[in-house]
Amino acid sequence: MKEREIYSDLRCTLPFIIRVDGRAFRNSLLRLNFQKPFDSRFAISMGNAVEMLFKKSGISPVFGYIFSDEINLLFKYAPFDGRVEKLNSVVPSFLSSALTLCLKVQEPLAFDSRIVPLCKDQIMDYLSWRQKEAWRNCINSYAFYVLVSKGYREKEAAITLKKKRSSDIHELLFRYGINIAKVPAWQRKGMLVHKEQYSIVGYNPLMQENTSSIRTRVVQNWDIPQFTSPEGRSFIDALVGNS
Repeated sequence: MKEREIYSDLRCTLPFIIRVDGRAFRNSLLRLNFQKPFDSRFAISMGNAVEMLFKKSGISPVFGYIFSDEINLLFKYAPFDGRVEKLNSVVPSFLSSALTLCLKVQEPLAFDSRIVPLCKDQIMDYLSWRQKEAWRNCINSYAFYVLVSKGYREKEAAITLKKKRSSDIHELLFRYGINIAKVPAWQRKGMLVHKEQYSIVGYNPLMQENTSSIRTRVVQNWDIPQFTSPEGRSFIDALVGNS
C-alpha cells in the first residue's frame, strides 16, 4: 500500500516560508479572559512557543515573524529534505503543543500551516505584505471592540467596519480617544524571533590571557522596524545573509 501515499515524495524548493495560523482560537481563548483587542500574555506565549521551536524541535528557521495568531517561519535550509507532508505536519503540531504548554490551557490548541515557496528577492515583498496585514488587523481590531463597547452587536460592528476606509477607521478611533500610532509597536508591526551573535570574554589559563569568542542565542524582538523602510530592509537582509 506504500504506493497509495501519493504525496509522500512531494518536496518544496528553497527558500520557503511556512505560514502557521491558529485554528478556531477565539472560542478557546475567550475562557482565559484576555484583554481585547490585544493581550500581552497571549503575545508573550506566542513568542515563547516560537522560541521553543528554535531551541527544542531540531528545526532551524532563519526567523519567525509573528502577529496575532499567525507565525511566518523563513527557511533557507530544508528540514526533512523539504518533504511537504513532514513540514506541514511537524511544524504546526510542535507549535500547537508549545503554545498549549505556554498558555497552560486545559484544552488543546491547533495550528494549520501552508508552505510558500519564494525567490530570495521575494522575501521582502512577502514580509511587507504580512506586516501590512498586521497593521490592518490592528486598526480593525481596535475599532471592532470600540464599537462593541458602545453597544453594537458583533455582527453589526463587523459589517459597519467592512464599509469603512482605513482613514475613516482612524477617525473613528481618534473620536473615541485612541491614537492608533501610539499603541505598542508589537500590535502595529508584529514581532520577530531570531538568532543573534554576541561575544563573550573568557580567560585561557594555558596562554594566560583573556580571549573572546562568538556565541549565538535566540532573541525576541518586540520593536521591529517597518519592513518597507531602509532600516527594515537592512535588518532583514542581515538576518537572511547571516543565517
